[in-house]
Amino acid sequence: MANKKEKKTRIAAVGDIHVRETDRGKWEEFFTKVSEEAEVLLLCGDLTDTGRTAEAEILADELKACSIPVVAVLGNHDYERDNQKSIRKVLLKQNVHMLDGDSVVIGDVGFAGVKGFGGGFDKGMLGMFGEPMIKSFVQEAVDEALKLDGALSRLESDNVDIKKIAVLHYAPIRATVEGEPEQIFPFLGSSRLAEPINRRGVVAAFHGHAHIGTLEGETSKGVKVFNVSKPILMKEGFDPPYYIFEV
Repeated sequence: MANKKEKKTRIAAVGDIHVRETDRGKWEEFFTKVSEEAEVLLLCGDLTDTGRTAEAEILADELKACSIPVVAVLGNHDYERDNQKSIRKVLLKQNVHMLDGDSVVIGDVGFAGVKGFGGGFDKGMLGMFGEPMIKSFVQEAVDEALKLDGALSRLESDNVDIKKIAVLHYAPIRATVEGEPEQIFPFLGSSRLAEPINRRGVVAAFHGHAHIGTLEGETSKGVKVFNVSKPILMKEGFDPPYYIFEV
């Protein structure tokens, strides 16, 4: 007897939408369109432009046009005014799955998310040595990687057949920040984030943050990584600017 064709989930992903207080009405068509073409929407950080709660409220209102589940992480812009807790609260009220070391299962796909942090890549990765300020910087990246590992681990304990997707703001690999000035690579992501992605059997990872980076790369273990920053998607001709991935 022929095998039943495996159902695939269509995931749309975009980062760095930078919603402003003047954006009322700007995103309604976008969210309506993405709802027609995908079954899950990933928002990969920098949801607000300057970290104002009012910007998150505009986004939450625009998301009423989105009829599919939304999974999101915060980005560095969302932390700018130390309003990250209120931004998260506003979006949770709109039923957005806000991930920060958490995971959510939608259908047979599990999403694990963290903001991530900097620190550099591969041989250029900053080590835990020197002044306390440097150690604190590195520790933040370590903590974010541990949070991602924990979220992915919980997905494994939920169901061994779940397909795992990592949702980030900062990059886990160098390849998807290529195009940015090399001097700022340490502030665009960290290879520490790639370790749990490689070890936990992740199907693909999505991030933003590097606006003039590269759309696609892969980890040392061959896991696909996509930089879905809105400026990159627009440069690559995606209109509307979201990337579709089937899993």
